[in-house]
Amino acid sequence: MARDFSAFDDDPPGDDHGDDHGDDGRDTLAFGRRSARIPLIIAALAALAGVIFAATSTADFVAHLDRQVHDIHCSVVPGAEAVRGESGCRTVMLSPYSSWFRQDYWGGVPVALFAMSVFVFLAYRAGALAVRKDPRKGEVFFLAAGMFLPVLMSIIYGYLASVKVGATCTVCVGMYWSSGIGFVAALVAFFLVRDFEPDPKRVGRFFIDFAEGCAFVLAMFLIYLAFVPEVEAKAGRGPAGCGTLVEPGDPTGIMIDIAPRPGGAPTIELLDPLCPACRGFDERLAVSGLADKLDMKAVLFPLDSTCNWMVKSSLHPGACAVTEAMLCDRAAAPKILKWAFANQDALLEQARKDEPGVRARIVQEFPGVAGCLGTPQAKNHVVRSLRWAVANALPVLTPQVFVKGKRMCDEDTDLGLEFTLARMLEGGAK
Repeated sequence: MARDFSAFDDDPPGDDHGDDHGDDGRDTLAFGRRSARIPLIIAALAALAGVIFAATSTADFVAHLDRQVHDIHCSVVPGAEAVRGESGCRTVMLSPYSSWFRQDYWGGVPVALFAMSVFVFLAYRAGALAVRKDPRKGEVFFLAAGMFLPVLMSIIYGYLASVKVGATCTVCVGMYWSSGIGFVAALVAFFLVRDFEPDPKRVGRFFIDFAEGCAFVLAMFLIYLAFVPEVEAKAGRGPAGCGTLVEPGDPTGIMIDIAPRPGGAPTIELLDPLCPACRGFDERLAVSGLADKLDMKAVLFPLDSTCNWMVKSSLHPGACAVTEAMLCDRAAAPKILKWAFANQDALLEQARKDEPGVRARIVQEFPGVAGCLGTPQAKNHVVRSLRWAVANALPVLTPQVFVKGKRMCDEDTDLGLEFTLARMLEGGAK
């Protein structure tokens, strides 16, 4: 007796596309799923590479939670030696965009931690689908959608690094490439899988898979918070500050209003207009959202041996010229400082070869200082500014920030800025 197999035919009557998958559609279906295995393996390996890069970045960030300076890995080569000193990775790590919840935890929670969590989940999903014999199209679609998340974040953070921070983190670039390769591989696998069998439960499973991914991220986040060291308000550290000013007054009138805000917390910053660390602090403070709560004054302290007898060599050549200009025209001082920060690299480079040329450039940019710049009166203003630092027994270092008379610890002017400053404004630790 002949049997009717028409009920098991995936193609409707009259469909001429049966030849696309041969006499047995399930054979071609199995072939399609097997052919997707290679791109799924590539996606898994790309996600695993992302885990390594994100873990390296997270480890470097965590190392700085002891409030000390450590070496930083800045290479796409796994196991490459960490380096100390300036690097693109250090600049990016110290930027306000490297972590979230910065006012709630010292340093915040590194973005790389969330990236590592997502990459771990994606590596697990891609690996599981590659091992299985029959990955469904809906499952591979979810993987591709998940892989698009780090691609989107790579675009956002690549933009912030290049436009806002002005530095490139090599380890971050490794994450960008891992994201892109993983997404392309997952997309190829999606088109290779020929899933003719309907799955009415796929929508529900999509949300279950999404919840599973969120659980990965949440678990990693909670583990991180469980081990974050607490910052106690010990004497001489943290929100309690690292000392006070001996003579906070301004008897010789050398302080400059750089951001006056009536009602704001009295704040004094010892700064060098050509100091990269001062520029970095200014940028972090602006993004922190706390600048509007400070009534900012500046005491200029150029680390330039041309006018500063406390430094043997010019760490920041040209800083004396910019300092004189700011003291010559106090009304324009905030604009001069902003201009100096914006053109800092070019001014430093020019001053190493042609310091008079820097002075001419300043006069051209700010004609109001023409009759004062370089005069004995201007130089005397600089000397009085330096003597203020001596009278307060301050170290030869910039920037130094005093909020309500308390000196913010040096380590709190970078990663811990938002956390510590918020508590200093409140009057202490919570």
